[in-house]
Amino acid sequence: MSITFENVGIAVRDIDAAIAFFTDLGLTVSGRDEISGEWADTAVGLDGNHARIALLQTPDGSGQLELFEYIHPEAIETEPTLPNEIGMHRVAFSVDDLDAALEIAARHGCYPLRGVADYQGAVTLTYVRGPSGIIVMLAQWLTAG
Repeated sequence: MSITFENVGIAVRDIDAAIAFFTDLGLTVSGRDEISGEWADTAVGLDGNHARIALLQTPDGSGQLELFEYIHPEAIETEPTLPNEIGMHRVAFSVDDLDAALEIAARHGCYPLRGVADYQGAVTLTYVRGPSGIIVMLAQWLTAG
């Protein structure tokens, strides 16, 4: 059996705001759609599933995010995930200019949870609270990593 990574799916409260955030960071929208019907109910395991979706691609083609904004059933608001909670933890990106990435994040009202850390002079990184409370790790490798 072979296996290939496809994407990470994230439910968001405002798909346009989430798309704006991730495209400003450098991802591109490779597709948008609205899904519903029996096939969607079966695939997702949710009766009456109706959602707006967008697929975003990293510039190097190595990863994708699939964003969902539920129309029906109504999305359930939860508290933002904490870094030590079980379940979906974060989505992580390497950037070539962490300061520029943080400026972009700030324009969307997204800021580091605490600050920027330096790990052994090899990488600087931070977690920001992105749209819909998504934890997004941004890292700049200072040495070949």
